[in-house]
Amino acid sequence: MIGLVLLGLLLVLFAWPLIAERTRKPMTPELRRAAGGSFAELSQGVTHYHWIGPLRGPVAVCIHGLTTPAVVWSGLARGLAAWGFRVLVYDLYGRGCSDRPPGLQDRAFFLRQLEELLEFEGVRRDITLFGYSMGGAIATAFAARHPDRIRRLVLLAPAGMGMRMSRLTRLMRDTKGFGDWLMLAVFPLRQMHETEAGRDLPGSVPDITDRQQAELDYRGYTPAVLSSLRGILSERFEPDHRALRAQEVPVIAIWGEQDRVIPLSAMGKLTEWSRNARQEVIPGAGHGLPYTHTAQVLDALRATLTDD
Repeated sequence: MIGLVLLGLLLVLFAWPLIAERTRKPMTPELRRAAGGSFAELSQGVTHYHWIGPLRGPVAVCIHGLTTPAVVWSGLARGLAAWGFRVLVYDLYGRGCSDRPPGLQDRAFFLRQLEELLEFEGVRRDITLFGYSMGGAIATAFAARHPDRIRRLVLLAPAGMGMRMSRLTRLMRDTKGFGDWLMLAVFPLRQMHETEAGRDLPGSVPDITDRQQAELDYRGYTPAVLSSLRGILSERFEPDHRALRAQEVPVIAIWGEQDRVIPLSAMGKLTEWSRNARQEVIPGAGHGLPYTHTAQVLDALRATLTDD
């Protein structure tokens, strides 16, 4: 009898994360209508995006990171728009109001989304491309593939040159099957705890913690994060940065002095791979520098972006 009870408890324990994921809300047309913005039907699914700023300004395209949707750019996008930029922000697949297509989220996956969105909107050349965290890796890959389309590449705490990762995260990333189950069981609680720790930080996106935590309510978000860890965040970007240097694409990298996700040692790698890159460090900033230190990031970019 005791053995049957224990077996039943083990089955419940195993099934609980799977059931919890299946019962999360799907992304529906009704939710998308409430979110506002625009939607593009692309080959891999629907992409949510919106424009900020004047209709005829130079184009800036902003790519967000692993766990936070496009709202992370709100403050910076307003600042860029005030300088005359026409700013495009969009939700990567698996986040925000974009679809949650299956498959490995590697560079080809994300580049296809970006290339198709730019084609959909008729954006072809002279792009100031911004990438934050994982978005920095996507932006780097795009710029290396299309250097003739890039005016400059701006990277904020970019992935692709080193990333701190716990043993548990490595286990989830590297172990198929069990790692998937463990991700569903552990990640939502960890994400709630980590985002809650930053709730009282000042910033340009007042509801950023609630927006980050709300991502966990939707089916497909947690698997998308794991897929990105196994995909683009496991790839090498040294060849891309060396190619950008060879093509003389201007690169600006901005780092947080107290970043616990992307260490400052990554600066040295970028210097080695791309000696012409301009690099700045924001004192006191952590990994959330686009929204916690928006004014300082804009100050670091002002001379370069307003002199054209």
